[in-house]
Amino acid sequence: MTDRLVRVGIVGASGFTGAELLRLLDAHPHTELVVATGDSMAGRRAADVYPSLATAYPDLEFAQLDLGALDGLDLVFLGLPHRASMDLAPQLVGRVGCVVDLSAAFRLKNPSAYPTYYGFEHTQLDLLDEAVFGLPELHRSELKGARLVATPGCHVTAATLALRPRVAAGPLETTGAVVDTMTGITGAGRTPTDTNVFSNIDSNVSAYGLLHHRHTPEMEQEIGTTLLFTPHLVPMSRGILATCHARPSAGTTADDIAAALAEAYDSEPFVTVVDGSPSTKAVLGSNAVQVSAHLDERTGSVIALCAIDNLTKGASGGALQAANVALGLDETAGLPRVGVAP
Repeated sequence: MTDRLVRVGIVGASGFTGAELLRLLDAHPHTELVVATGDSMAGRRAADVYPSLATAYPDLEFAQLDLGALDGLDLVFLGLPHRASMDLAPQLVGRVGCVVDLSAAFRLKNPSAYPTYYGFEHTQLDLLDEAVFGLPELHRSELKGARLVATPGCHVTAATLALRPRVAAGPLETTGAVVDTMTGITGAGRTPTDTNVFSNIDSNVSAYGLLHHRHTPEMEQEIGTTLLFTPHLVPMSRGILATCHARPSAGTTADDIAAALAEAYDSEPFVTVVDGSPSTKAVLGSNAVQVSAHLDERTGSVIALCAIDNLTKGASGGALQAANVALGLDETAGLPRVGVAP
C-alpha cells in the first residue's frame, strides 16, 4: 500500500460485528471509513443504535447497499448472512482491493459440506477455492495480497489456537478430540430470539448444536483432527473459553506439549501462553489470545485451553488483523492487545 489512507466499506455495519468493526477502525491509523451499510436500519444514526459510537461517529448514518459506492475501495468487510455473502462476493472481488467476509460462505474448502451444515449448495466454487482462511497464526503467508478472506468462526478460532500447534507438531493424536466452549450471548447476533432474551440467558447455562454443530467441519479442517464439538451459552455479553481434550501420541511428555505451544506462538503479536487457566475477562475488548496446555499422566490425556473475545479476535478483530496482513499494513494496527479490566 501507499502512504494514503486505506478506503474502507462495511456491508452490514448495523450488527454486532459491524459495530465492533466501527470501534476498531476508529483507532486504526491507516484507514478511512467511506461506506457503512445496514439495510434494516438504513437512515438511522449509528450513535442512536450504539450510543458507544457517538463520540467517534456522531453523524454516521447506516446506508442502503449501493454497489457503485463500493467500487474502487481498498477494503470491504461483509457482515452478512452466509448466502447473502456468497451471492455478493463475486460482484465485489476484482472491483475492490480486498473483500473480508465474516460469514461462513467461503470458509469450508469442501463444498459438499455446505448442504449438510448450512442448508444450501455452494454456487461460487472458483471463489471458494481462491478464498484464504483468515487466521494469520496459520495462514499469514497465504493472506498477503489476498483478494478474498474468509474470517474464521469465533469458536473455531479459539479451538484451533488451542489444539492446532500440538496436532501439527505431533504430540497429539489426530482422532477423537473433544472441544467444549463457553460463549457470551453476542455470538447469537443482534436479532431478538428465544435464545438471547434476558429471562432465558440470565442465571442459565445451556448446551446447543449437539453432535452436528456447523462449526465442526471448519474445526476439523483447520486443526487436522476429527472431533466432537459442544458449545455452551453462558450469561455474559462477550467472550469464549474453549476447553479441549485430546489423546497424546505415544511417548509424548509434558515438555513436548509445552514446546509445541512455545514454538508456535513465540513471535505471535496477540497470543500469550499462560501457566494456569486462561480467562475471558483478561481478553475482554481486545484482540488478545490466552492459551495453555497440560498433560494429565493419570488419565493419559491433554487438556488445552484458549480464551478470546468472540467479537474482537473471534470476529471483527480477527477480520481486521487478516485485512492488515492482506494489504501489507502493520498487522497490529487498530487492534488492542490489553483487555478491559477491572
